[in-house]
Amino acid sequence: MRYIVLLAAAAAVCLPGLAPAQNAKVSAGSTPAADNVNAEDIIQKFAAKEAEFKEARNNYTYRQTVRLEELDPSGNPSGGKWEEIDDIYFTPDGKRAEKVVYAPVQTLQHIILMPEDVADLRSVQPFVLTSADISEYNVSYVGREKLDEIGTYEFSVKPKKLVVGHRYFEGTVWVDDRDLQIVKTDGKGVGELKSGQSKGQAFPRFETYREQIDGKYWFPTYTHADDTLHFKNGEAQRIRMTVRYQDYKKYEGKSTIRYGDVVDDTKNPPTKKK
Repeated sequence: MRYIVLLAAAAAVCLPGLAPAQNAKVSAGSTPAADNVNAEDIIQKFAAKEAEFKEARNNYTYRQTVRLEELDPSGNPSGGKWEEIDDIYFTPDGKRAEKVVYAPVQTLQHIILMPEDVADLRSVQPFVLTSADISEYNVSYVGREKLDEIGTYEFSVKPKKLVVGHRYFEGTVWVDDRDLQIVKTDGKGVGELKSGQSKGQAFPRFETYREQIDGKYWFPTYTHADDTLHFKNGEAQRIRMTVRYQDYKKYEGKSTIRYGDVVDDTKNPPTKKK
């Protein structure tokens, strides 16, 4: 099993994508000569590997645990929080489903969860960049970096344009130089689900780490965010959010259902400033 040690993350893991509430062509960028790296070739290969991984993850059950806390400016809990534990599983007839197993009454006082937050939980924070999606992004090679003992290629990723109705990732990804899969992401969610909906919203930066679960694919296991959300009305709110993806188990039944097919998006709307 290969994995990245989560150094500072042991105590608090956090999730991004909260919108507090109120009111194609791939650019490989410049490649340092000393690296002797064909960035365009690596981009195409890791996007193909990510497509394989996305299909594989569709056949796994797992538990997702989310915890969001409102903090005071010094980083101390200020009372407001949201917690939820969901099991991603398959029904007897092989359909993918999501079941809430723990959801105490949320006590958030300064932010409101919005649909973008739910969208980010499902697709932006556990970011996957496949061959089918890569034409929507500018991907630029930054250089080589070692994460613990894992050699990686670092890439800057930014959407070419924001299409209403879609959420995108903007930030940095690190790709294992041996398996050619994303092992870490650092960035934030961008884009509107509805025109003008982002007004009054803000989204934190986050880091997501992956771990090699089955000896072949790198699965997201931990997301962390500790950021101050700055709203257009001048208000600010610091939050800490953690997401854990645990107990991955491969489903052995026959199924072609895709991730999220039977999930109710209205269950937990996103964030707006109160």
